[in-house]
Amino acid sequence: MTPSTGGPARRGTAYYAALVAVIVLTAAMLRAPFLAVAPVAREMGADLGVTAAVVGLLTSIPVLCFAVFAPAAVALVRRGGANFAMTVTLVGSILGCLVRVAGGIEWALIGTTIMGLFLTVGNVVIPVIIAREFSGHRAHTMTGVYTSALNIGTMTVTLATAPLADAVGWRWALTTWSCFAIAALVCWIPLRGLRAAFVARPDGGAASSDRRDRGSAWRHGPTLLLAVAFAGQAFAFYGVTAWLPSMLSDQGFSGAASGAIASIFQVFGIAGALLVPILTIRASLAAGFLTVGLAWLVVPLGFVLAPSAWLAWCAVGGLAQGAGITVVFIAFTSLGPDAHTIAGRSGLVQSFGYGVAAIGPLALGGLHELTGSWAAPLLVVLVAVLALLVCGTISARMLRTEVAARIAASR
Repeated sequence: MTPSTGGPARRGTAYYAALVAVIVLTAAMLRAPFLAVAPVAREMGADLGVTAAVVGLLTSIPVLCFAVFAPAAVALVRRGGANFAMTVTLVGSILGCLVRVAGGIEWALIGTTIMGLFLTVGNVVIPVIIAREFSGHRAHTMTGVYTSALNIGTMTVTLATAPLADAVGWRWALTTWSCFAIAALVCWIPLRGLRAAFVARPDGGAASSDRRDRGSAWRHGPTLLLAVAFAGQAFAFYGVTAWLPSMLSDQGFSGAASGAIASIFQVFGIAGALLVPILTIRASLAAGFLTVGLAWLVVPLGFVLAPSAWLAWCAVGGLAQGAGITVVFIAFTSLGPDAHTIAGRSGLVQSFGYGVAAIGPLALGGLHELTGSWAAPLLVVLVAVLALLVCGTISARMLRTEVAARIAASR
């Protein structure tokens, strides 16, 4: 396997097998370490001597980092190159995991912030690598594999962290999930070679002005519409994920049963992520957004109008959330003619989207407390999903026109 930094040409099966392994393992790392806090939150709070609200910061800080540090992540990808940025993601996330469990609550907060910073780089660089290494329909399929791995990582830590903590303590249990990044790094370094992996080298197009590119992203209509669409998807996902167990508890289910039922939402997300690329390949990206948006609409409407059919709404919602983030990331590959442009525009989309998503659980919880009902929060989710459906579909149609124009101009 010969290390290389170029495009998809002259690559064999072994190369792509290793690359897929890196993407899948890194994807698992992008969510697993901070979502693993929830199953051991009580033990952490007791050991660190802090309230549940403070422990909750260890889950919310990374999402805020995704929004705040996205511009810095874009700058790193552009100036250091995608290969170097991937290495930084993996090494930095391992460092954050280790710092988080090194001492008291101060170390936990610092380590979580470090982890959030470097995982933000991963959010930006993986779509760039997929666009660079996979062409056409293969990029759609690989994006589905990538986003399904996000859900698989989440499901794995949700199921395994508590038993691990019972056996070895919560510190070692949380540290265990750095194994995703370690395994990815073991595959990544031979794939690229030491020099390509650890030496900053801007990708093509990086010589252009970052200021000019930021302006271009803000003036690019499809990017702005995609940012609103992603904000709707992320707001709905984080809001529903946070409060679905409570909604089920209010229907009379026990805490354990509510958690088990809510896991259906995550499990079906894996299927949604893998199925939507088939739709975008056989139909179109716009059809993908339209279908995902309609499926998402079923969730708030279903829980308001027929809450007793909770199994159907959890399953359909799971398919929708897994497909939703996938179709947005598929759209990233159409955001520009080169990796430099794609990084800038996808960074803008993610910064705005995660910024909106960070307020989702708080806003829905506050509305529920104010009204004493889940109807108002679910109507807000409905509005967010409509933003995904409408803005995503329009953005996809505009991107299709742009791509066709670029192809025609290159002939």
